[in-house]
Amino acid sequence: MISATDLLADIADALAAVLPEQRWFAGKGRPVHGVIPVRATDLAGAEPRLVHAVVEVDQGEQHRDRYQFLLGVRSDLPDILGHAWVAACGDQAVYQAIHDPELTAVLLDLMAQGTTVEGLRFAVEPGVTLDTEQRSRPVGAEQSNTSLVYGQTYILKLFRKVAAGRSPDLELHRALASLGCKHIAAPLGSIEGALESVPVTYGMLTEYLRNAADGWAMATASVRDLLAANLLVEGAPGPVEQADPADVGGDFASEAHRLGQAVATVHTDLATALGSAPAPAGYLDAVADDMHRRLDGVLAQVPELSPHEDALRAAFDAVRGLEGPVPVQRVHGDLHLGQVLRSVTGWVLIDFEGEPMVPLATRVAPTSTLRDVAGMLRSFDYAANYLPLGDDDPEQRAAVALAWTTRNQDAFCDGYAQAAPDPRKHAVLLHAFELDKAVYEVGYEHSNRPLWLPIPLAAITRLTTTSP
Repeated sequence: MISATDLLADIADALAAVLPEQRWFAGKGRPVHGVIPVRATDLAGAEPRLVHAVVEVDQGEQHRDRYQFLLGVRSDLPDILGHAWVAACGDQAVYQAIHDPELTAVLLDLMAQGTTVEGLRFAVEPGVTLDTEQRSRPVGAEQSNTSLVYGQTYILKLFRKVAAGRSPDLELHRALASLGCKHIAAPLGSIEGALESVPVTYGMLTEYLRNAADGWAMATASVRDLLAANLLVEGAPGPVEQADPADVGGDFASEAHRLGQAVATVHTDLATALGSAPAPAGYLDAVADDMHRRLDGVLAQVPELSPHEDALRAAFDAVRGLEGPVPVQRVHGDLHLGQVLRSVTGWVLIDFEGEPMVPLATRVAPTSTLRDVAGMLRSFDYAANYLPLGDDDPEQRAAVALAWTTRNQDAFCDGYAQAAPDPRKHAVLLHAFELDKAVYEVGYEHSNRPLWLPIPLAAITRLTTTSP
């Protein structure tokens, strides 16, 4: 039987062709010159065979990203797995094993047994016993990872892009679980290892919240109800009066209030578990410098942003002159409505990785909790504005969206203030973080979803013409 290392070398060219087709591949838009094997480990050596692989991707740049694959090997690939095919290696078919429940069951077994295989450590969290009879299916449309749901009980997140250092997602889940925080899915297990003696997290197993609703879906359903109500009002005889978000059946404000409380509780628990301290000297200058650097990069790509440059730079420079202590601590790092779930018992925050394109050292650095608050405030604005309904009267549409946004942003901050200091008391810094997030959104939408570009541009217009 060919070794796992030789097998990986044999199919390297095939992986180079497959990579750009993967949703989680971060190097889209740049040519893949080659794939270099880093390590290959047999996890199940019989038929079918399971190989854990780490590869390095050459895209003509000094820094080369690394990714993990789970590869299945069979002498006869069933038709049901045909879509997962990667390459032939001799008389064997090599395929993406995440689609094969027989092989992904091996991962659950290894965690339950606490097995270490050639430096890959499979473990459960203290006191956890796994039901290894559960079988998996890949789910979701994640941009940077792959998740497998086992039955209706567990969800295993596989971190596709391999980062040097322990995953903040795993680290923060463990820290919050140690305090009994009810606003996370309980961590149950992990797959960890090391590359060049540096810790690496490959996977994290948590409880699966099978009856939870997605925050983005709930919010946009509320917006849809409000827009529909306004369309009915516009079609009615007599004077037109805009529907009030508070009077429409899908009003989201009470949930936004509860969500604010949940986020504040998570922030408080993170400070308790991992510490909080006054920001070091130079922190606010560094924050402003980072904001200016982001703006420089986006301005170079998006000319539509240039009319706002002076106002944006003034808002960012205002941060430098702030007085009084600014507490910093570990935070979520990429908080928005798509990163929260409404379970039967309350709101749950997920995906504590931070922004996926930001270096790990930056993602784990203590910062102001206002970053998370600003991310959620921007997300309310997105939810209110992305639906195309009601475009026959854009001014009316914008007024309805602004009413919904303002109501839910206020409700969120009110809820937050019940469990932590009111974020609106630090209006200048919060305002700058909101604008910085909107600048990031302009760059993202310009590159990925040009039709959405007006959303952050309109927000910047509004935010730069109102005082914090």
